[in-house]
Amino acid sequence: SGQCTPGDAQCSDNQVQRCDDGGEWGAPAPCAADAPVCSDGACATPPSCDGLPSTCGPAGNESCCATAMVPGGSFDRGNDPAFPATVSGFLLERFEVTVGRFRRFVEAYPGGQPAAEAGAHPGIQGSGWNPAWNGELPPDAAALRAAVSCQPDSPDMPTWTDDAGAQEHLPINCVSWYVAFAFCAWDGGRLPTEAEWNYAAAGGDQQRQYPWSNPPGSTEIDASYASYDCRESAAPGCTFQSDFGDIVPVGSRSPKGDGRWTQADLGGSMREWMLDGYGAYPAECIDCANLTDTAERAVRGGSSFGTPRYLLSSERVNVSPAAPYYSLGVRCARTP
Repeated sequence: SGQCTPGDAQCSDNQVQRCDDGGEWGAPAPCAADAPVCSDGACATPPSCDGLPSTCGPAGNESCCATAMVPGGSFDRGNDPAFPATVSGFLLERFEVTVGRFRRFVEAYPGGQPAAEAGAHPGIQGSGWNPAWNGELPPDAAALRAAVSCQPDSPDMPTWTDDAGAQEHLPINCVSWYVAFAFCAWDGGRLPTEAEWNYAAAGGDQQRQYPWSNPPGSTEIDASYASYDCRESAAPGCTFQSDFGDIVPVGSRSPKGDGRWTQADLGGSMREWMLDGYGAYPAECIDCANLTDTAERAVRGGSSFGTPRYLLSSERVNVSPAAPYYSLGVRCARTP
């Protein structure tokens, strides 16, 4: 009478465990690069990486959907002891969503429009897709392509191209909160809560200043850690013109700029959408999100065009959910 039925399989920290003939769980085995997400006891490839070569990361040999486990725990939001929170373990993608991955979504669209309650955090009631938002999504693929073209404000800044080309490894930008939510839900994931993202960027109870800070209190930052400060600045690694050339491929500062659990570009590159509305932090809580102050949504992480302050793990800004900006992208979370 072992722990399991021989032949069964389960996921453990994004690895597959199989039940042996003696009814005992075997050692977890990591998922291969081309099927990086453990789901229902098997390694799977998210739809956005189906058929996509494993060419992301600094060596160009990782799945663009590479995902790493963030073990749960307690920490102080914003590195402030006044705002303690606890998050359950979750999966967070190693990279920001690339143009190449987003292209799969466009090809499937409008089939990718979410059903009611899609993309929910299973522990947070009411966190899934609200059909009242359907009108905020482009009606068809042509409208979606136009929506991510950064028009009319920044027509020279979109990473999206209608035809696949040299920009497939750049982070998709100019995505509204609604489009970001719809993408993650279609891909089998969800937007991270602000507490989850902050926990990953701060290294949990290490309370890191920047995602890479070691020791945690270090405020060392330069162009070898992150892509940042490229707005009319002579910062190293920038073209000094706040132009398209300052947007870099995902993971280009990895592993030096990675967070505690290997996520790249948590500081710099693109700012990232959170599930939460922007407002006061919810009171001390477990797996919570602000679902009430939704006139604007929380955005974190700083960008290639932001000053160092915005890359701090504690920093947060508010953005209208319908607003697409050239410095704003998305990274999906998943529930293990």
